[in-house]
Amino acid sequence: MTGVLPVGLANSTKVIGNVIHSVKEYVMVIQLHGDVAEQDLRRVAGYFRGEIYQRPPLRSSVKRAIRVRRIHEIEVLEVRGRFALIRVLSDPGTYMRKLAHDIGLLLGVGAHMRELRRTRTGPYREDETLVRLQDVSEALLLWRSNGDERYLRRIVLPVETSIAHLPKIMILDTAVDAIAHGANLAAPGVARLTRDIAKGSTVAILTLKGELVALGTAMYSSGEIARMEKGIIAKTRRVVMPPGVYPSTWRHGKGTQG
Repeated sequence: MTGVLPVGLANSTKVIGNVIHSVKEYVMVIQLHGDVAEQDLRRVAGYFRGEIYQRPPLRSSVKRAIRVRRIHEIEVLEVRGRFALIRVLSDPGTYMRKLAHDIGLLLGVGAHMRELRRTRTGPYREDETLVRLQDVSEALLLWRSNGDERYLRRIVLPVETSIAHLPKIMILDTAVDAIAHGANLAAPGVARLTRDIAKGSTVAILTLKGELVALGTAMYSSGEIARMEKGIIAKTRRVVMPPGVYPSTWRHGKGTQG
């Protein structure tokens, strides 16, 4: 398999799991084991759109138990003889070779996957952020020899790009250091938020400048948070920003404030 593989550096490794376990897009070549009319292939491929049951193949790194995965989009791009090019947008953990096998099974002729390319992982797409290892090597050489950071900055992206697909909560400057120390986010610290927050979902907690402070779990929906004046609205799960970047105000007064 070739294609998009996000790699986290330094502190960004704390959030890379959130990228890896988000939706993925693939383009695969499958080979049919018998002759099939193109309209039949397109019709059968459409049957797999939505929730499907899948058992991981024999050669896999996970337990071979039946599990549910969602195919968000499936499209037959091209058909040449017994070869078909298919694009799939799916939940993480969906096995494309098993999908190819099942398509062939439903067609009654059998099929297997010949080639696979991942064109998207979460917010990262092949046509926007893909670089080769040779590009990395050359950019690093230019930086080390001439101090030229331009090419390196095209390759090493800010950690904020990794949470582009997540709901977001912007917080006041006075709340940043408390969150950086691992405190949960309370309603008074919220400045703005997006409308797509669902209770229990993962949210990105950002400064007013757009800097990622932490990932958290929303305790309420966007509408509920907007009406709250007190109480914890998000539990901090992964802190990215180190303490001390913003001035501490949460320890002022009598005792320690959370």
